[in-house]
Amino acid sequence: MIFGYARVSTDGQNLDAQTDALANAGAERIFADKITGSVRKRSELDQLIDQLRDGDVVVVTKYDRLARSLRDLLDIVEDIGTKGAGFRSLAEDIDTTTSAGRLIFHVFASIAQFERERISERTKEGLAAARKRGRIGGRPPALTEAQRVEVRRMRDDEGRKLPEIAELFKVSVKTVRRA
Repeated sequence: MIFGYARVSTDGQNLDAQTDALANAGAERIFADKITGSVRKRSELDQLIDQLRDGDVVVVTKYDRLARSLRDLLDIVEDIGTKGAGFRSLAEDIDTTTSAGRLIFHVFASIAQFERERISERTKEGLAAARKRGRIGGRPPALTEAQRVEVRRMRDDEGRKLPEIAELFKVSVKTVRRA
């Protein structure tokens, strides 16, 4: 079965152009969401994926109607694939039911993976360079070592209440407990 999926970001936008194109592409049933693409939980899309069976195809007019980011698109198409279904985008001429379409889609996936790895490498390089310059990173400690000694003395030796100590040092009770 061929399923169509359409999405618009606001109630003021119209789904007609998408639903007409999907019907012309052979969609027997069309699911439509009126919600921003950055929201991953979309009731109609989730319902469509739940109904997929082996050999079905999900058709969209443009891949950005299905997902806002390449990572999200890859995840959704993987979900579709685990059901034994294919994915087709009319505007980008991607069709994972054909060997050429799968190749193109896997090239997209490889580029996305490459970009994620490059971001990770740049982040690690930046952190290493910052460490060489003496930057440790992370949140600074709430209490100095001298303050920690004083908190422990007040807590353990004097038996003062944790909320009282926390108020004096302007920190949380949890910080006093961990000192």
